[in-house]
Amino acid sequence: MADDSLESLRLSLMQDVLPVGMALYDRLKEGGANKVVEAFTSSSDPLEKLRAEGEPAAKSVRKRLDDYSPGLGNPVVSVQVDIDPQHEAGQDLEEQKALMECLTRIELRLQKLEHHLTKDSKDIGSIGVDDGTSK
Repeated sequence: MADDSLESLRLSLMQDVLPVGMALYDRLKEGGANKVVEAFTSSSDPLEKLRAEGEPAAKSVRKRLDDYSPGLGNPVVSVQVDIDPQHEAGQDLEEQKALMECLTRIELRLQKLEHHLTKDSKDIGSIGVDDGTSK
């Protein structure tokens, strides 16, 4: 449970706090404190605006973190796979039989192809190609 809480905190930091922080840093670097204050006074939803503004820089930071240690910047999202209990055993047998028939047809075609290729290569060998060794 503690692992889930820490992972949730890290995910929140990477997805929500990092972009806002990057936008604030860029604004501070560009225009000083006035530019930072402007972000909070000029918008009805300043955090969303800052998050959108800082997302490209945050994406770059997350990518560099992933380059350093995979999953550190962009965490691997776990998925849960459910197997359909409605799948009937009879269908499996029918599908397996159809697959075997198809594989048998493919095998026969491959044998025919191999036969033709072998026959053609023998015919080519009997033509008597001059390899430059005879006088």
